[in-house]
Amino acid sequence: MTWLFLLLIFFTWGCTESSPERTIRFGLASAPTNLDPRLATDATSARVNRLLYSRLVDFAEDATPVPSLATWETLTPTHYRFNLIEPRPTFPDGSRLTTEDVKSTYMSLLDPNTSSPHRGLLRNISRIDTPSQSIIDFFLTHPDPLFPGYVVIGILPANLIATHHSFHDHPVGSGPFLFHQRPDDTRLILKRRKDAQLFEFIRIPDPTVRSLKLLAGEIHLLQNDLPPELVAYLAEQPAISLQQHQGSNFAYIGFNHQDPIVGQDLVRKAIAHAINREQIIQFVLGGRARPAQALFPPTHWVGAPALQGYRYDPAQAKALLQQAGFDDNRRPTLIYKTSTDPFRLRLATIIQEHLQQVGIDVSIHSHDWGTFYGDIKTGRFQMYSLAWVGLKTPDIFRQAFHSHAVPPLGVNRGRYTDPTTDRLITEAENTSKRTRQQMLYRKLQARLLDTLPYVPLWYEDHFFLSSKAIQGYALRTDGNYDGLLDVQWASSPNAPPHVGPTEKAMNTNSSGSIMNSRLSHS
Repeated sequence: MTWLFLLLIFFTWGCTESSPERTIRFGLASAPTNLDPRLATDATSARVNRLLYSRLVDFAEDATPVPSLATWETLTPTHYRFNLIEPRPTFPDGSRLTTEDVKSTYMSLLDPNTSSPHRGLLRNISRIDTPSQSIIDFFLTHPDPLFPGYVVIGILPANLIATHHSFHDHPVGSGPFLFHQRPDDTRLILKRRKDAQLFEFIRIPDPTVRSLKLLAGEIHLLQNDLPPELVAYLAEQPAISLQQHQGSNFAYIGFNHQDPIVGQDLVRKAIAHAINREQIIQFVLGGRARPAQALFPPTHWVGAPALQGYRYDPAQAKALLQQAGFDDNRRPTLIYKTSTDPFRLRLATIIQEHLQQVGIDVSIHSHDWGTFYGDIKTGRFQMYSLAWVGLKTPDIFRQAFHSHAVPPLGVNRGRYTDPTTDRLITEAENTSKRTRQQMLYRKLQARLLDTLPYVPLWYEDHFFLSSKAIQGYALRTDGNYDGLLDVQWASSPNAPPHVGPTEKAMNTNSSGSIMNSRLSHS
């Protein structure tokens, strides 16, 4: 295998001393596409923005909303009062975050001219008042007991919102990190406020190159986005530490429901039966995943553990295609879009082979991440594969599947339309009793599994690899980069040590996981 050959050659000379500079470097498969939290939807942007911006509410490990900037109380079913917690964080100019900053951020999110993909989620807000310097009142058009879990967008300074400042080009927030520099479109440098430690995020699309740079000390950290073989190889190296967690990144195949072929229920069900997910998980993903039947894993409070998915059944897939009017003389031909990441390409090739075996011809079109994700966001696809990262609250059902959530009002990019789904979403949102909400959301997930806006694939695990010159990073069960708050050099920051070949240990930590950020793709 080419990558193994390169690693074996490299390892004979690659373990040289790290450069004696202070910056800690984090290798990324893809750069953040938007550093404005009002506009960001991809996973890398969401994770980096968490470092730059503070938010009213965050989530506990069990997916329950918890105070971040503010506590809250329900004065009436349509009136939520948030009280800012002291001390308040500051923006880079030293000014304290205020209630006006909160109000301006959410008013701009609701402004159609902002074209925020999160606007549909917040459509229930009818008015925002700031009766004092510490109180923000949100008034809703109708009751929504899940509302506190929606106000998790990073807060921007009101004065810069008013001047239409480009937060993507120059992010300004009150989070634990400051924007420092963007030397080019592949590098982003942040400064940790508490100690001025610099962190450079470097886009290195090729996983083998990213691994080589980790071994060479050119980067010090990387997380996910490597093929299992590389993870296993790196974990054996004396200079590298591994952490891993069971995860809930939801991998799926999406469709354009306006397409004459994949717009047919029978074809989508044939595809679901044609993919041998268990085999892929065991032999390709190295067992670092679990089969998925729905967006949320069974351990989530709206999870549906009783759902029975589509078993691998090529004969049934062929029968469904025949019912749809296809046979050996008239085979459906599909274009399958994916990124240029080698591992994602390999998965696409395996799925292509599975579909061809049941009578579906597939042409794989791979693009760089920016082009690929741009095509998905604008609906230029027939079939594609992606993973939802950061699913925490059931508002995702409206955002992704309601017929009114077509971009820019949401992320129903496949133009899926189903009156039963719309009704169940609305009914669940308007129910105040949690047990009934849970029942309705489980019924909704059964409907989605039957109508297949997505074909569920698996929940991917998280892993984190780092140089042993770095210590203190704790891999979060949600896959966020919050561990950067505590990471540091193992010794003097001015002289990162060479890790000798006699040191060989692997830090492995496996546990259950519920995601902890929102609405993002990987």
